[in-house]
Amino acid sequence: MLKKKSIGAVSLSALLSLSLLAPSVGATSLYEPNHEEKVKIQVASVNVVSKTELIKRVKVLFPGKFDFLSNNDYHLHSGHRFPEDNEDIIRYSLSFSKEVGGKYIHGNFEFVGEELELNGFYYRPANEADALFPAKVSKDDAQKIADEFLKKLTKSSSNYKLTTNHYHYYRPNQTLTEPIRYDFSYEKFKDGVPISSQNVHITILGNGELIQFNGPYYQTHNFTYEDVKNAKSKETILKQIKDNFTVDLQYFIDFDYRTQEANVQLAYIPLQTVTGVHATSGKWMVHNSFIETLPAKKELKMLVDQPLKSKYTSFSLNDAKALAEKLLNVDDIEGVKLNIDAIDERTNHLGKEVISVNYMYHTGNSGTGTNFEVDKNTGAILQYHDLKEQLLRDLGKSKKPVKELSYDEALKLAVDYAKEYAPSYLHLFAYPTIEASSNQNGFTISFPRIHDGLVVANEGLNVGISHDGALNSFNVNLFEIDKWPSKEKIISEDTALKEYLKHLDIELRYLNNYWDTKSKEYNLVYTTKYHEDYQLIDALTGKWTSNYRNQEEAEKPVVTNHWAAEELNFMINAGIIKVKDVETFNPNASTTKGEALEVIMKSLTRFYDYYYDRGEQSSHTFENIQPDHELYQIVERAVNLGVLDNEKKQFAYDEPLTRQELAVWYVRALGLEEAAKHGNIYKVNFADAGKVSDENKGYVALANALGVLTTSNNRFNPEQEVTLGQLAVSNFRLARLVYNDNRLNRY
Repeated sequence: MLKKKSIGAVSLSALLSLSLLAPSVGATSLYEPNHEEKVKIQVASVNVVSKTELIKRVKVLFPGKFDFLSNNDYHLHSGHRFPEDNEDIIRYSLSFSKEVGGKYIHGNFEFVGEELELNGFYYRPANEADALFPAKVSKDDAQKIADEFLKKLTKSSSNYKLTTNHYHYYRPNQTLTEPIRYDFSYEKFKDGVPISSQNVHITILGNGELIQFNGPYYQTHNFTYEDVKNAKSKETILKQIKDNFTVDLQYFIDFDYRTQEANVQLAYIPLQTVTGVHATSGKWMVHNSFIETLPAKKELKMLVDQPLKSKYTSFSLNDAKALAEKLLNVDDIEGVKLNIDAIDERTNHLGKEVISVNYMYHTGNSGTGTNFEVDKNTGAILQYHDLKEQLLRDLGKSKKPVKELSYDEALKLAVDYAKEYAPSYLHLFAYPTIEASSNQNGFTISFPRIHDGLVVANEGLNVGISHDGALNSFNVNLFEIDKWPSKEKIISEDTALKEYLKHLDIELRYLNNYWDTKSKEYNLVYTTKYHEDYQLIDALTGKWTSNYRNQEEAEKPVVTNHWAAEELNFMINAGIIKVKDVETFNPNASTTKGEALEVIMKSLTRFYDYYYDRGEQSSHTFENIQPDHELYQIVERAVNLGVLDNEKKQFAYDEPLTRQELAVWYVRALGLEEAAKHGNIYKVNFADAGKVSDENKGYVALANALGVLTTSNNRFNPEQEVTLGQLAVSNFRLARLVYNDNRLNRY
């Protein structure tokens, strides 16, 4: 079976945003590694417990829950550990899949150590439909279920507290065909102090079914913790930080992936060299080390004084292939074969014309692949991630270098690679202002973008150097900026500094960056936090602002005293109903065909507001709905699913929608159009049947018989304009009918 992993480069924008927020967010996000990148190390079978023992453990933790399974339904996966685990830690995986009552169910468990502690659990039950709206259990009731399960797993559940994730991110709409899920995250505490990387996550379905559990990433009981009694007082450390607090004037780019616009602002940003202050010694925490004196601010030094010439006057597909064969060569790895799947020209998400190379490494019956991008005009590498080291680890052939590189050696190599692979861009970047620390993969050297003598946050050149000196990643992140704000009318640095100090606060946390350091000691560290809702101070206005300003959710209305209030509020919060103006929002007003179609399609399928490749979607069905129209994705998806008739040249999106027209859309969404076309075979006994047009009789009869659109006093009211409230209620009925429609699964 072919296994393809799509490994896209993490945007520099995201990385720098995280770096910027690290002091205020604390350790949970800063030190939590990416679980998707875990690489299993197989353990000799002699150390693996039996399947029977694991099944017994399942029955203890989930009494009666899986009694419908026989022992033969379970599948045992050999023991393994991850590189970050202690040598004495073994993980055991147990999974099952079975058809029950015509429904396919599956689940898996991960147990750790001699006591077979549950570290991971996922279950997709046969009764998911019971969790569709309306939920059978409230969020409060679901939390009680999660609390009880956590109490069963932990020796002291009182050490865990429910936490809230405050991060803003782009989310697609939630469809009505998805079961309602309640997600709970618990943060672990010791002596009243939160501990990094020990969070627990539990998911409960809307019918009360426990379906997911994720335990702490690091499974070791050998951690030691500094005694909180030895921590200096909050007042002492806060004064120390305030006495040394500085800010830096930078350009900050806020890129909105929905509009493809990059907005630039001048902002005062706290210097990012310090993670926090060691609570017991008062030393500054810089990367993973504690130092007595704050590092001095480095002067900006450009990589080159003048632009360097590109190696190419033009870069062809053949040139891209030759570069790929050089970068991706695996001739020295036995059992691995490189296959370049495709090389094509396109415009990337930043509007840059690039050549994209898609490739796959084949190892036996499976494979791992991704793509890299080069500038179409200059041949400069814009995005590249090396998979060879991962392949070596998977094959058990990874070797530690005889001598690991120092930072200075890695920096020199990074500059050399930059000159080789992106010479025409080098004049835009400076030498690093912050020295990178090594991690398990080597060093990631970040060269900041400089404009008009200022660092440009969210832009830069990132070069990854492995411990043996190989290039393992290369990313050039530049936005198209037409207008830069002037520095002439900015507030003073002193004004910004005073505003930061006014809001500055600190929080005591246990930190351990085990991912990089392999240290088993949790240190007590005071980390900084600023404004409750914002992170930056705008240098032009002096006001607090956010680097997530384009992602903040707009105010949502709460519908009260309406017969469809529950349905309307659910759809508003799910991102299905879009409210442009809270003040004028009226669920009793007639809805247009465009508005109604958007609600229907978002009720059934997911849509993403951010960038999608226009080049691949340049065709359009209707003359008045071009690719740049706000309804383009909605309309084309509706045509693809057969909801809209594609034989017409125009889509009257601004006309009111009638009930009989809505019946047509619903029946088409159910895939029953062929049956509905034969209107003469249906008896329509409504009192107002004569008002139903002949071509719509079959659709109206089916929609009514299926209970999607019902009558009132034996009247269907076919010519009545549909209100948003009516649409909301009928959409939930439709969603239940299409829940098992496989045509929608690909969306």
